[in-house]
Amino acid sequence: RRVHGEVTFSFLLSPNTEPTLAMPHYPEEIEYSEKYADDSFEYRHVILPRTTYKKMPRNRLLTEAEWRALGVQQSRGWNHYEIHRPEPHILLFRRPCGTDPITGLPPKK
Repeated sequence: RRVHGEVTFSFLLSPNTEPTLAMPHYPEEIEYSEKYADDSFEYRHVILPRTTYKKMPRNRLLTEAEWRALGVQQSRGWNHYEIHRPEPHILLFRRPCGTDPITGLPPKK
């Protein structure tokens, strides 16, 4: 991998071929993953278009008000919990399993 400005480039190696450059994926519109879960949290990731990513605050997690201001639309209770350094235009979200999507409140223990 090599970093050039704000974009990380990956070099893919295939048998019997020279390295090729894999460009980061920037969609035309915001893309949302399906939800996935472990025993404690449900997760999803959101991929931002290049123009939206350029407006995003850097090197810190976003508040709900900030990611909503970028145009990210999802039910309540999601937290931006990690920055994926190789692809910072992909936002990683999680919330406790059983969170009420209307109120954003986690289940009572």
